[in-house]
Amino acid sequence: MTMILTDLPTAIKRSDFASDFLWGVSTSAYQIEGAAAVDGRVPSIWDTFSATPGKIRDGSTGAVACDHYHRWEEDLDLAQSMGLNVYRFSIAWTRIFNGVDAEPNAKGLAFYSKLVDGMLARGLQPWCTLYHWDLPQYIQDQGGWNNRDTIKLYLQYVDVITRHLGDRIKHWITHNEPWCTAMHGNWDGMHAPGNKSLPLALQVCHNVLVSHGHAVPLIRANVPDAKVGIALSLHPVKPASDSAEDIAAVSRHDALRNRWFLDVLYGRGYPAEALALVGADAPVIEPGDMEAIAVPCDFLGVNYYFPEEVANAPEDYPLRTRIVYPQDRQRTDFGWEVSPDGMVTLLERVARDYPTGDLYVTENGSSYDDHLEGGVVQDTARRDYLIRHLAAMRDAIAAGSKIKGYFAWSLLDNFEWAEGYLRRFGLTYIDYATQRRIVKQSGEWYSAFVRGKN
Repeated sequence: MTMILTDLPTAIKRSDFASDFLWGVSTSAYQIEGAAAVDGRVPSIWDTFSATPGKIRDGSTGAVACDHYHRWEEDLDLAQSMGLNVYRFSIAWTRIFNGVDAEPNAKGLAFYSKLVDGMLARGLQPWCTLYHWDLPQYIQDQGGWNNRDTIKLYLQYVDVITRHLGDRIKHWITHNEPWCTAMHGNWDGMHAPGNKSLPLALQVCHNVLVSHGHAVPLIRANVPDAKVGIALSLHPVKPASDSAEDIAAVSRHDALRNRWFLDVLYGRGYPAEALALVGADAPVIEPGDMEAIAVPCDFLGVNYYFPEEVANAPEDYPLRTRIVYPQDRQRTDFGWEVSPDGMVTLLERVARDYPTGDLYVTENGSSYDDHLEGGVVQDTARRDYLIRHLAAMRDAIAAGSKIKGYFAWSLLDNFEWAEGYLRRFGLTYIDYATQRRIVKQSGEWYSAFVRGKN
């Protein structure tokens, strides 16, 4: 059931934020582009995974998605019409290298070149995510991220992209949510490639972080004045009760869910508590890895959706913790808790405990069961979610967090990974039968807010 939020702040307005604050949206290649076999694109692990029966809830794939590959001008027009000044997108590695030819695919490079030119022509500052989960299948066939040779292939890809587009793109995100790449892809099997092995997941995670560490100086060498960072999916974690056992469970969970990434990126190494917890499943670390991962970055991207509530669990539970879902909380139609306070808690914690420099909320959004009625989508719950979370971000800034921008997830409804097309996060409704775009009530509100008209 959609829950309408009633305790809205009445004074949230554009002028509450700095004049140079960045307002944008985030998208990702596999979720919107489609054109799966067009202009030299080769399969990714998500093509393989989604074509495997039982992996995607509605049996769909991203083969067509929003057909953004052919409709990108219309989509950038939407972003421009909303008054945004920044657009976050990702590049499909599968459009650049095919595993056979040594030279990059000219048609793939040309697509992203005209896409970036289109952003700039519309006053949209391009923010490029270099890896958003869609590893080429031919690399997975060679061991994927578990194979350290993938780090070299990733750096080759990064080198080509930054040389080709670095004259126009100054903001680069090396990886989106390495937790999902590693853990959902290789521990719980929810995402591609669908493995279920903790030691494999931890090694994949380590190798992804090493690739990040080596990519940062490479990008800076290729792109004068580049700003480079990484986007992490982070959650504030709270105990299910005030018992000592649940409080200890929170610490264990946080050690792997949050600190495993934050600590190592900021030079503290993997948390001792997490290493003790995983024991022999810990990744193999080669000389120089930890120093590489801890390379100073220009910013940190934080993807925030919901808090996690944790309880102690028996020995036979993974890591002796379990996430609980109290029934008395406001939730989206995806079941995720609506907690603007959690955003404040998270952003204040990151700003307090780590020398991140500038922070950006690189993803934040909500999924509701939207319906197109009379040519409009009255997604009041998503609009209210936006209002409350922007107010929370304002409060975090007032408390000292150096937040410089906000990217709503997402511009468009899209292929929502293992959920297929069952979940809608967009500010714009996609009628998948016709590919018609209809800006929702939430998109209209966000546009008016960014323009200072509400």
